[in-house]
Amino acid sequence: MSGTNLTRDEARERASVVDPASVRYTVELDLTRGDTTFGSTTNASFAATEGAGTWLDLVAPAVHEVVLNGTALDPAEVYDGARIRLDGLAAQNEVTVVADAAYMRTGEGLHRFVDPVDDDVYLYSQFEVADARRVYACFEQPDLKAEVTFLVDAPSTWEVVSNSPGKAGKASHGTKRWTFEPTPRLSTYVTAIIAGPYHVERSEHVGKEKTIPLALYCRKSLAEHLDAAELFDVTTRGFAFFEDVFGLAYPFAKYDQLFVPEFNAGAMENAGAVTHHEDYVFRSRVTDAAYERRAETILHEMAHMWFGDLVTMRWWDDLWLNESFATWASVLSLVEGTRWTDGWTTFAVTEKLWALRQDQLPSTHPISADIRDLEDVEVNFDGITYAKGASVLKQLVAWVGRDEFLEGVRAYFAEHAWGNTSLTDLFAHLEQTSGRDLSAWNEEWLRTAGVNTLRPVVTVDNNGAYTSVAIEQTAAPEHPALRSHRVAVGLYDYTDDGALVRRRRVELDIAGPRTEVAELRGETQPDLLLVNDDDLTFAKVRLDDRSLATVVRSIGSLDSLPRALCWTAATDMLRDAEMSASSFVELVLGGVDHETSMGVVQHVLNSARAAIDLYALPANRTVLSARWAAALRQLAGAAEAGSDRQLAFARAWVAAAASDEHVAEIRALLDGDEALLPGLTMDTDLRWTLLQRLVVLGAAGDDAVDAELERDNTATGQRQAAYARAAVPTYAAKAAAWQAAVESDELPNALLTATVRGFAHPEQRELVRPYVQPYLDAVPRVWAERTSESAQSIIIGLFPRVLADAATASTVRHWLEGAELPDAARRLVVEGLADLDRALRAQERDRQAG
Repeated sequence: MSGTNLTRDEARERASVVDPASVRYTVELDLTRGDTTFGSTTNASFAATEGAGTWLDLVAPAVHEVVLNGTALDPAEVYDGARIRLDGLAAQNEVTVVADAAYMRTGEGLHRFVDPVDDDVYLYSQFEVADARRVYACFEQPDLKAEVTFLVDAPSTWEVVSNSPGKAGKASHGTKRWTFEPTPRLSTYVTAIIAGPYHVERSEHVGKEKTIPLALYCRKSLAEHLDAAELFDVTTRGFAFFEDVFGLAYPFAKYDQLFVPEFNAGAMENAGAVTHHEDYVFRSRVTDAAYERRAETILHEMAHMWFGDLVTMRWWDDLWLNESFATWASVLSLVEGTRWTDGWTTFAVTEKLWALRQDQLPSTHPISADIRDLEDVEVNFDGITYAKGASVLKQLVAWVGRDEFLEGVRAYFAEHAWGNTSLTDLFAHLEQTSGRDLSAWNEEWLRTAGVNTLRPVVTVDNNGAYTSVAIEQTAAPEHPALRSHRVAVGLYDYTDDGALVRRRRVELDIAGPRTEVAELRGETQPDLLLVNDDDLTFAKVRLDDRSLATVVRSIGSLDSLPRALCWTAATDMLRDAEMSASSFVELVLGGVDHETSMGVVQHVLNSARAAIDLYALPANRTVLSARWAAALRQLAGAAEAGSDRQLAFARAWVAAAASDEHVAEIRALLDGDEALLPGLTMDTDLRWTLLQRLVVLGAAGDDAVDAELERDNTATGQRQAAYARAAVPTYAAKAAAWQAAVESDELPNALLTATVRGFAHPEQRELVRPYVQPYLDAVPRVWAERTSESAQSIIIGLFPRVLADAATASTVRHWLEGAELPDAARRLVVEGLADLDRALRAQERDRQAG
């Protein structure tokens, strides 16, 4: 990967030579000629400092012509495999590059996929962070925006989509040329090409200033599952919300959403042509949590049309300007514009916990990060950039006022439309509209890493009244900064019917190591004292002993948001070894049946399973696992037939099942026994879930996988089968999976990810143990030889977390002391080691708990 790296200093130097307002590309692509490469011809025009030199970025197997201002250059002399050197520039320049570009199978560049159902070919681009250069020659950095005109030759049966509207010419010899209107000025990473015999559904939204054409695309073999009405409904609600709050009409000519195969992420905000992972086309029964997640993703990408595409960060240091804002805006629009009005509850338990974990790793960084090069940013799409940033933006909105905040955002769009910005540009407008000096807030929250812990300290008199209430604030020694917080403190009491109801709420500012809550002196001690009620700040929150006992006993008696905050506090206490794994599992079993948010239900079920597998003392795991599985089986059986709860509990039970009785029940479900869990829809994906569990336990093997794949020989079925084959509990199966994932680069990205996920299971620790040293030996080679996405899939996915023991931690630590690795690759291994160390501390806590 190092040969394609780009540093921040290099980008600044190039931007000082090339006039950012002058860049235009005309890109001709020939997608008709083969299955490994395609023709790419780029004509780039730009103004520059006369006599200076610069370069165009291009990653391609062959460059045939380079012509600069009418002079042919020798590709062998000016092209090094990643950069085309351009010396002796004129004031106005025109460059033509003729190349063969390569189709990718890693989900980067122009990805090529063959549908196993009908052998149709589907293409889509994925250019973030810096992969437009795999398709056309360009200045691959966000502050050199350009107008781009795409001309695409494709088979006449195909649809071709780009950022701007396009028209197909007449067919000739089975080919059509698609001509697209020039784009507005865009960063290269949000340009896009999607092509293939896609199924399409169309609609429109009457917007603030214009009617916006809408379209949905998916593979023909998935068309029967495309719920277009629901998708268009969320889309139009999002447009109505964002055009209103941003005070600016949608800035592009149309809005296409394309559900594409083998996608590496949830979605990508290509301007006017958003790509989504096609798993969001639900072919099997899912809970409402999946619909909520899909809606949030749709809204997140839509928010990027303003934050990111219209106005773009100057360099990747300010990636948060894109991702934090889009995350905050997506949840806000979800809550205020759709039926998922409890979106902040889901955010508190899922996104915020992600942020808390990330902020406690050795690799934590400020929200406004120091991104030295592309390798840094590749590993920085993390919980801080997305979820912590969104959390502190939520605080900032509350502090400066929503109206003032949005007024500042509107002024920011008005001044910087189609341009590039940094943190200071936005805050200048927010300070002006709010009348507040935000420099201290900026330093505390955006430029300082780490998370604070807020802990109540109380004293009570003989009559049960508070004599003092204080909030103590602490920080980790390596990130000692204490911040200013605006928090609410809630007092909750049991009612006669057993509900926990808030009696009083006090809102205050806290700063420094200790803040007295004078308003609560003399107040009768509640059953639950909840710091950060209403989720106003980003912090780790702790409960006093009385409150913790109340939560363990009665978490289901709280309303949605305070319940979510208690789940978050308990989960974080588990991870910090302040609550034993056994106690956490009992908390979940006592409260999950009363939880109303399906997103929260599924998240806490996953957290409890992780508690057993990683944080429980090894000697306690067998009994705890059996208790967990039996309880889940009971919950699944008691849930309403056909309900989301039944499906969620059934899936969690299957993941935990290990006894002969449960294995027999899983077999019976696969064989069609409808009496075991009446109403449970035995569809294709649930069948795979059942079979994969049998495979993990050694109760089914390759023959069963082959038979299931014959029933479901689709792209998803092939992924499920790859996972299952890697999960077979034999040395031969692990060796085959290792060979396919690590020693060979033949697997496309989706099958690579599935194989990596299937490799290691808690029930198979001894089969995985021999791969600790081979894993470490492979890390430098994988990072050097694979693309970024593939390298991260392998290094993160095959890290031996599942072993969760001191010997593994010691081996990794010793290896890191002597390993020579690029910083980005080292970060991934260091994060894995931090997870092992955390698991060991939690196991010791579980031992002490007895």
